[in-house]
Amino acid sequence: MKIKCTVALLTISVCLMTANSPAQGTRTSTAAAVVRKVEPPNWWVNYTGKLTLLLTGENLGGARVESSTSGATVLGSQASSNGHYLFVHLRLRSDRLKDKLVLKVGRASERSQPKAAPAGSSSTIEVPLLRRADPHGHFESFSLNDVIYLIMPDRFADGDTSNDQPARTTGTYDRRNPHAYHGGDLAGIRAHLGYLHELGVNTLWLTPVWKNTDSDYHGYHAVDFYALDERMGTMREYQELVAEAHKLGMKVLIDYVANHTGPKHPWADDPPTPTWFHGTREHHLAPLYKFDGLVDPHAAPRDYRATLEGWFADKLPDLNPDDADLGLYLAQNAMWWTEMGQLDGFRLDTFPYSSRQFWSGWHARVREVYPHIDDIGEVADPDSSITAFFEGGRKQFDGIDSGLSTVFDFPLRDALRDVIIKGEPMEKIVTVFRHDEFYPHPETLVTFFGNHDNGRFMGEKGSSVAKLKAAFALLLTVRGIPQIYYGDEIAMAGGEDPDNRRDFPGGFPGDARNAFSAPGRTPEEQDVFSYVHSLLELRKSHAALRVGKQWHIGWDETYYAFLRELPEERILVIYNNAAKERTLEIPLEDTPLEKARQLRTLMGNSAATIEGGKVRITLPAQTAAIFGVQ
Repeated sequence: MKIKCTVALLTISVCLMTANSPAQGTRTSTAAAVVRKVEPPNWWVNYTGKLTLLLTGENLGGARVESSTSGATVLGSQASSNGHYLFVHLRLRSDRLKDKLVLKVGRASERSQPKAAPAGSSSTIEVPLLRRADPHGHFESFSLNDVIYLIMPDRFADGDTSNDQPARTTGTYDRRNPHAYHGGDLAGIRAHLGYLHELGVNTLWLTPVWKNTDSDYHGYHAVDFYALDERMGTMREYQELVAEAHKLGMKVLIDYVANHTGPKHPWADDPPTPTWFHGTREHHLAPLYKFDGLVDPHAAPRDYRATLEGWFADKLPDLNPDDADLGLYLAQNAMWWTEMGQLDGFRLDTFPYSSRQFWSGWHARVREVYPHIDDIGEVADPDSSITAFFEGGRKQFDGIDSGLSTVFDFPLRDALRDVIIKGEPMEKIVTVFRHDEFYPHPETLVTFFGNHDNGRFMGEKGSSVAKLKAAFALLLTVRGIPQIYYGDEIAMAGGEDPDNRRDFPGGFPGDARNAFSAPGRTPEEQDVFSYVHSLLELRKSHAALRVGKQWHIGWDETYYAFLRELPEERILVIYNNAAKERTLEIPLEDTPLEKARQLRTLMGNSAATIEGGKVRITLPAQTAAIFGVQ
């Protein structure tokens, strides 16, 4: 016999004892069971009462699994028809477990053998069991006090050039190619946590850092749900990044992808169950990027089946999480990443493309262990009645509560861009707020005007620095939890994908300048950075801008005035979207400000007075002014 050890995530080893096995694909009653991979690769002692392992190998059909670990009982197992996969269901007792699970995977025929089984007829697997740190004070998730900063690691900063082109990996490293890897990694993010702290953000959302192949630098084409991409770094570096962020009072969210795998995931041509995917590589539905049928109680399956079952981009294998084994696998996987990384919440990619039934069960399982953890669902639609449908907290016509904490406010994103950049009527923004009635908790919506999937704000025709600053002024003062896309705080330009994913200047060897520090910024970049920094400081200093109720005070085609109110504090924001200076007289009668006496300027160069029951102010073109109310 020989001992084969596969290193999983640096510090964790899964050791498999195997005999010389027959050629792959041989499935006879005398062939030895061979286990090549165990998922999850480790677990925790004081964690869950049950655990299901997915073993990958050969000759696992009809295998018999026995536990030689006190505190671990095998409840049952089932294998794939080709013997390449085996699910093993375990009951765990924390009071008896020590440092590892030891399981013997042998032939089913061994049950009837009166003598000792022949050498090499079984595999022994060892799964490390770790001790959980005290979870008190951790996994509390994000809140109204937070500002989220979206980072695409490959394009932010290269902190370790040794992993730019790892051995035995596919894909191209070429900073001149917008579709190739550019070298950004976890070490680069960690090296610039001080910059982010100085800016004033306190929650980081990293696009996926899971193992990808080819030049899938963005991370959304996973080929291993339990491995970091070698180009991103190691699990230890991931843990150190999160720990360092926590020391600075910052949180870290994982970008979780449950809808699909990458085209080169081993499952794509050899799934663990017949219903692991919707269709096959050769026979599948084309994608439908519409959610109308999902939210319509009168819709027939033909109106939404391709949304749930279509292969994204017509090439990404579409997971079927309603498969019971896959649903459990994904929930355990989410818990594993949360515990390994000590993470603070989830961003859930392409949320509506997986069934609400699955998400409801996924949330129930995850929150058995992390009752306070929250998540944000990506529902990329401009219609508030559609985005609101997916927010959890109540059952919809289908009888299901998705369990989702909140969603991104895509309707407000579109309205901000249309009004500020294109000059459309202010009513468009006001209407989005009017539709807050659709949401159980509109105050927790994650607001934004830019992300990694669309052209940058400064890349749109008709945009300008003044308009960008106006967008930030509204983003950081209206209701919701704001999200900033990396580089927007220094007015980075960029068209549609992949041009919107340019490298942050100064984050990479050989860059001509370093925009992470003031001396390396252009005057325009420094102007925007300083403005955003001031807004974030203002938001941090005034609770009303974070948790206060929002009231309309007045608006017309080109201006909007609104109040953020707490019992102890009131803040008035007035924005002029016109292309020229405007003098406004805003009536206060029958508003929460009708008894206001005085306005104190908090931000902006415009003074305002209250006279005769009206606010009088002269505002420059496309400028916001912020006032404390007395």
